[in-house]
Amino acid sequence: MSYENILYEVRDSVGILTVNRPKVLNALNPETLSEIGHVADAARREGSIRVLVITGAGDKAFVAGADISRFPELDPLQARRFAQLGQDVFASLESLPIPVIACVNGFALGGGCELSLACDFIYASEKAQFGQPEINLGIMPGFGGSQRLPRLIGRAKAKELCMTGEQISAQEAWQLGMVARVLDPETLWDKTMETASALAEKGAVALRAVKQSVDRGSEADLRTGCTLELDAFSTCFSSRDATEGARAFLEKRKPSFSGSFTE
Repeated sequence: MSYENILYEVRDSVGILTVNRPKVLNALNPETLSEIGHVADAARREGSIRVLVITGAGDKAFVAGADISRFPELDPLQARRFAQLGQDVFASLESLPIPVIACVNGFALGGGCELSLACDFIYASEKAQFGQPEINLGIMPGFGGSQRLPRLIGRAKAKELCMTGEQISAQEAWQLGMVARVLDPETLWDKTMETASALAEKGAVALRAVKQSVDRGSEADLRTGCTLELDAFSTCFSSRDATEGARAFLEKRKPSFSGSFTE
């Protein structure tokens, strides 16, 4: 399928989604959100996609926010529909059974920050900036930022960022636990793809188990979380990968994971 607002390609089992509206710093309008959602649905259906990388076109912005040009014409119902679309698309990305990496090469503000937070982890350029500046427009985050952000960095700091609209550097975002790695702009893409390629060679069943255990367990008490881990751990042993991984280790060779379950 051809897209108007994004680029999408697959390289060696790694899907690469690029928000491609550089003239407006990759701002998110309903059409762009719908196209991102279409890619998420395709990645969910296609078993050949092992990892999804999301980035923005150009070197100025990952996504600088929602497309504000349409805001003056929105009534409350229309605003709700727009926010619901964003929440639904980001939830679809978040719930993918494969790793999703945000490669943040510039501004990740408003909806862009929320998009990065819906990914499993973020690799950021040293020049990247993060923030939820919606308060400066007389509104608040609507694509899940007020919910995902405090779960990552705590309620007090999340409230400060959402209430002041302050932008923070990639380094501060890393210190707060939002960002997994801060990298030189020249090496950001190569390092992101290196990690994506490495993940694509891991066992798909185990990757999904890790993702679900961390995501579901982080919203439960410790005992419940450990029970979720037990269930996920034991499920790994229903895959061919568990046998292959152990045999490869004992035979001192590189494992060849299929991502399939035993019959």
